[in-house]
Amino acid sequence: MNPLKKLAGQTAIYGLPTIIGRLLSYLLVPLYTRVFSPAEYGVVTELYAYVAFLMVILTYGMETAFFRFSQKETDKEGVYSTSILSLVVSSVLFIALSWMFSTSIASALGYANHSEYIVWFALILGLDALTAVPFARLRELNKAKRFAFLKSVNIIAQIGFNIFFIIFCPYIIKHFDNSFAGSIINIFYKKEIGVGYIFISNLLASILTLAMLIPEIINIKFEFKKLLWKQMLKYALPIMVWGMAGIVNETFDRILLKHLIKTGDAMSQLGIYGACYKVSILMTLFIQTFRFAAEPFFFSNAQNKDAKQIYADVMKYFIIVCAFIFLAVMMYIDVIILFVGKDFRIGAPVIPILLLANLCLGVFYNLSIWYKLTDQTMYGAYIATFGAVVTLVLNFILVPIMGYMGAAWATLICYFLIMLVSYILGQKHYPINYDLKRIMTYLGIALSLYFISEILKIESKSIKLLINTVFVIIYIVSVITFEKRKQAPPPKPISTNRWDKYK
Repeated sequence: MNPLKKLAGQTAIYGLPTIIGRLLSYLLVPLYTRVFSPAEYGVVTELYAYVAFLMVILTYGMETAFFRFSQKETDKEGVYSTSILSLVVSSVLFIALSWMFSTSIASALGYANHSEYIVWFALILGLDALTAVPFARLRELNKAKRFAFLKSVNIIAQIGFNIFFIIFCPYIIKHFDNSFAGSIINIFYKKEIGVGYIFISNLLASILTLAMLIPEIINIKFEFKKLLWKQMLKYALPIMVWGMAGIVNETFDRILLKHLIKTGDAMSQLGIYGACYKVSILMTLFIQTFRFAAEPFFFSNAQNKDAKQIYADVMKYFIIVCAFIFLAVMMYIDVIILFVGKDFRIGAPVIPILLLANLCLGVFYNLSIWYKLTDQTMYGAYIATFGAVVTLVLNFILVPIMGYMGAAWATLICYFLIMLVSYILGQKHYPINYDLKRIMTYLGIALSLYFISEILKIESKSIKLLINTVFVIIYIVSVITFEKRKQAPPPKPISTNRWDKYK
């Protein structure tokens, strides 16, 4: 099969259930932003920012190390069991320590009255870390359907539990409090838990997912290879540093906002920023599902004689899709923004900035293959650390002046710079002839159409949507035209030699 078609197929298999599930999950944002105030939703935004950071530490690059050593080692079962046992020990230790010091941690974070949040999140993180390598093995074995099914169950379970606790239980108590159903619900439902039910729903879904992965976990010969483990850690720890620095780039703006905003309600601004960040979900979803398929794809094609050309083509088509997502979201932003509550829509100006930021991040993920294939993972750590420094410095400078808009600009600048640095270093250590002219053309078309739409300032929403739809069609037609022109064989030269017809 054509490698690009194979990648597209796997991305679809990984992505379709995940996209559907995440879109369903995205429908919870209107619920959250209508049930909870911006300040309450700010709590959710902040705590999940910590979760993203800690998840990188708890998996410490073992997922990528598993891919690399499964390719290099003949004893694949030994690689798998060593990886799992390593994560089991570290996860159990993390849960135990977090539980013991939950009160102190909660006070340090400003949630002294909610130490239970720390316990819940410790369990969520520990359980999710345990599933990282089993999910990676499903990808390595190309069991995309099983992978997608389990991921979908996790997402649907979270949605179901959220609806149960946030809509169903309050409704029953309000209308049928004295009934049998009301008495049952009153046993376990407490209104004062509030946003805590979002966290409880996540925990229950994580427990369910781990239970469903038990066949993948126990159906092996448990063997811990100490020497192999040390080699894997040597490879993985720079990736962990890269991941930690990357998460600083991705989420630390939401951790810093409440400390850096000098005017207004900081938690409300954090909630608004977090809700509008969700509007860029289509870009985030595509990048995430692409990464699920791309990492094993890149490693498996490393020995292909046309590997570099394949990687160049992947980059071009990745940009085509990302530019389309950016344009489509911004052309229909007047409709999409209605998904968040009225009090949150003031944050809409951050959306195009965050979409472009995530596009740059996706390109960086594509470029990162050079240091993974050449076993120079320290470069990934250096680049991401550089990005983390840029993120922190810019947030400290811009957020006190511009609020959450400053955080959005800091994110875009950071991702653009790490993308640029990774490209320059990659061309030195693992040069790939990317079609920069074509890539810049597609990006330029998408951005030009967006800016034209902004300049027009059309008052009528129906006319604006119609014109914007035409802009989206123009982009699609332009891409198809350019790609067909490139693929068409060159015309046969017309000979002026009269003897050619006898050859």
